[in-house]
Amino acid sequence: ADWNLLVLSTLPPLASAQDSLDTAQVHVTATGYRTTGTKSDLKPLESPMSYEIYDNELLSSRQADSVNEALRYVPGVTPESRPTVTIFDQYTIRGFESYRNYYDGLPLQYDTLWNLVPQVDAFATESVEILKGPTSVLYGSAPPGGMVNQTAKQPRSKPETNLRARIGTNALRELAVDSTGPLSRDVDYRVVALARERDGQQVTTEEERRLINPSLTWRISPSTRLNLNVYYQNDPSLIPSTPLPALGTLQRAPYGFLSSDTFAGDANWSGMEREVTMAGWKFEHAFNDSVSFLQNFRYTKADGFQKNTYNRGLLPDNRTLTRAAYFTDEKMNGWVVDNQLSWRVNTGAFAHRILAGVDYQKLRTRVGYGDTLTTDTPAIDLGAPNHYLFDVSRLPFDFYTERHAIRQSQLGFYLQDEVRVGALTLIGGLRRDRYRSVDDNASTYDGFPSTSSTAIAQRKTSGRIAAIYQIGNGFAPYINYSTSFEPASGVDSATGEAFKPTTAKQIEGGIKYKSPDSRTQLTAAVFDIRKQNVIVNTPNFAEYTQNGEVRSRGAELSWNQALTDQIDFTLGLTKLDMEVTKNELEPSLIGKTPVWVADKQASLWLNYAPIDALSLSAGVRYVGESQMDAANSAIVPSYTVYDAAAMYRLNKTWRVGLTASNLGDKRYVGACHSARDCWMGAERSVELTVHASF
Repeated sequence: ADWNLLVLSTLPPLASAQDSLDTAQVHVTATGYRTTGTKSDLKPLESPMSYEIYDNELLSSRQADSVNEALRYVPGVTPESRPTVTIFDQYTIRGFESYRNYYDGLPLQYDTLWNLVPQVDAFATESVEILKGPTSVLYGSAPPGGMVNQTAKQPRSKPETNLRARIGTNALRELAVDSTGPLSRDVDYRVVALARERDGQQVTTEEERRLINPSLTWRISPSTRLNLNVYYQNDPSLIPSTPLPALGTLQRAPYGFLSSDTFAGDANWSGMEREVTMAGWKFEHAFNDSVSFLQNFRYTKADGFQKNTYNRGLLPDNRTLTRAAYFTDEKMNGWVVDNQLSWRVNTGAFAHRILAGVDYQKLRTRVGYGDTLTTDTPAIDLGAPNHYLFDVSRLPFDFYTERHAIRQSQLGFYLQDEVRVGALTLIGGLRRDRYRSVDDNASTYDGFPSTSSTAIAQRKTSGRIAAIYQIGNGFAPYINYSTSFEPASGVDSATGEAFKPTTAKQIEGGIKYKSPDSRTQLTAAVFDIRKQNVIVNTPNFAEYTQNGEVRSRGAELSWNQALTDQIDFTLGLTKLDMEVTKNELEPSLIGKTPVWVADKQASLWLNYAPIDALSLSAGVRYVGESQMDAANSAIVPSYTVYDAAAMYRLNKTWRVGLTASNLGDKRYVGACHSARDCWMGAERSVELTVHASF
C-alpha cells in the first residue's frame, strides 16, 4: 500500500456529500484504512450505523468556516443553536446537545464547564464526519446523540499549492494557503495557514483569526510510518454568548422587534481572546498482512480571556434590560493518547477483524471568574441602545469571584470484533472506562470567602452490537443497539449518595441503498434513544435526585440522486419526537420537549454543471419549531432560508467562486433557552472567493 495516499472521492467542486460516502477520506495503511464509525476499514455504506461525510471542497463551496455551519444540511442535526456565537460550536444530534468535537479521532479537550473550547478551522479540515447515536464503545464519555470528527489535512507526495483570497459582507477579509509535497523520497510535508478578519453580526463585535498547521509524514519503512503535526491558532477577537430577551425577539416589544444585529452587551467590555497550540503524532506499524498497530497522540495547551455581560431581566417598562458584567480567565493543558491493535483472523466461513485498544486522557484547567451581579452595572435601553455605557475601571468584578483548579482523567479499554459471514456483517464491542475529576474552588461573595471541592470517581461499561446484510440488489438493511455514558457530579439530597454516570441506550434500524450505476444513494433510519439517570431538581433547587429520563424518537432520510451527468441533488429529512418521560421532583415537565430541539427539518441541495468550467448550486433549509423554555410556555417559530453558490474555472490555475447564505436575509430566532435568553439567527452573508492552484 502507498503509505502517503489519502484517497478522496473524485468530486466536482460542488458535489454533494452523499457522493463521498463510499470512497471518502481513506487513510491507507498496511492493512486498510480506519473510519470514525468503527476505527476499522469498514466503509460507511457497509456499516450498520448512520453517519455522513462532508469533504473540504464541499464545505468551502457552502461557505462553511465552522463545524456549526458545516452541519446545516445534515439530517438529524439541529445546528447553530446560537448562530451569533463564535467561541464554540453548539448543536444537537438526534435531540441531544453537544459542544464536543473530535479532531483526527481524538477529542478536542476542554473541561466541559467553562468557555475555553479549542476549535479547528474548516480550511484546515479535510472532511467532517458526523456519527449518529451513542459512541462511548469506542470513544468513552460522550453525549448520546452522536459525535462530530474533523479529519486533518495530510501530507501528500504530489506537489501542490492552493491559495485562497476572500472578501464579503461584514467587511470579511481573508488570505489562506495550503501547500504540500515531498521533502525527500521518504518524507512529505504540508503547511496550512490562514488569516481572517471580519465584523461580527452583532453591532460593535469583531472576529479575527490566525492559524498555521504544519505536518510531516515519514515513511520509515514499507511497514512503518510516522506523522508529526502541529496546529497553532490565535483568535484575538471572538464573540461570546450574549443573549437577548424573548420580548423583542419572539414577541413584539413596545418599540417593535429587535433586528438581527442587536447586541445587548457593551463595546467597552465584550469579546474573547483565545490561543491554542496542539502538537502530536500518529505512529503506524504493520507487523504483517494481518496485524497492525496505531498510536495517536496529541498535547494541547490553551489560554482564553472572556469579557462579557448577561442579562438579569427587563424592568417594568419592558425595554430597559438589567445586566451583569463578568470575565473568565482560563488556562489549560492536557494530553490524550489512543493505542489500537488490529488483526484479521479467518475461521472457516467467518472473517474476523478484531480491534483492541486502550486510550487515556488527562487535563488540568485553571479558571478565574469575576462577576458584578448587576452591582453598579449600567442597564441598556433595547429600544435605543447605547453600547458605550461601561466605565470598566468602575465595574466591581470582585463583588463575586471564583478560582478553580480542575483535574480530569479518563482511562478506557475497548474490544471490538467485526465479523463477516458472506453478505452479513456483525459488529460487537465492549468498553470499560474509569473517569476521575476534582474541582477545587475558592470563591468570595461581597467580601465573604468560601471554599469547596467536588470530586467524581466513576466507572462504566459501554457496548454495541450491530448487523447489516447486503441483499445483493443494492439494498442493505441494518440494526444496531448501543449505549453511552457521561460523568455526573453531586450527591442525592435525600440519601447523600454520590450520583452515578448518566447513561443512554439506543435501538436503531435502517436501510442503505446504492444503485449499480452509483447514481442513487440512500440511507433511511429510525431510532429510539433513552437517556437515563438524569439529574433532576425541584424548581427552587432545594432537592436533587437522579431518576430523570429523556426519550428521543425519530426518523431520518438522506438521499443523493444524480439526475443526469450535469445535475444531482441531496435531500435530507428529519422527524423528531423528544420528551421528558421521568422527573420525580418536577412532574410538570413530564411530556415536555427540551429546548434547542427542532421537531422537523428538511433540506435540499441542487448542483448543476452546464459546462465543465462552471458549477452552479442552490440550497434550501427548513428548521421546524422548537421550545422557548423547559416548561414549553412558548414556541420558537420555524424558519426557511435559501443558499446559493457558483464556481467558474478560468483556466487550470484560477477559479472564482461566489457564495451566499440566507439569500433573502430572513430575520429569525435561532433558539431560546428561557424567556431571558434567546439568540437571533444568522443574517445574510455573501462572499467572493478567488482560488489559485499550481
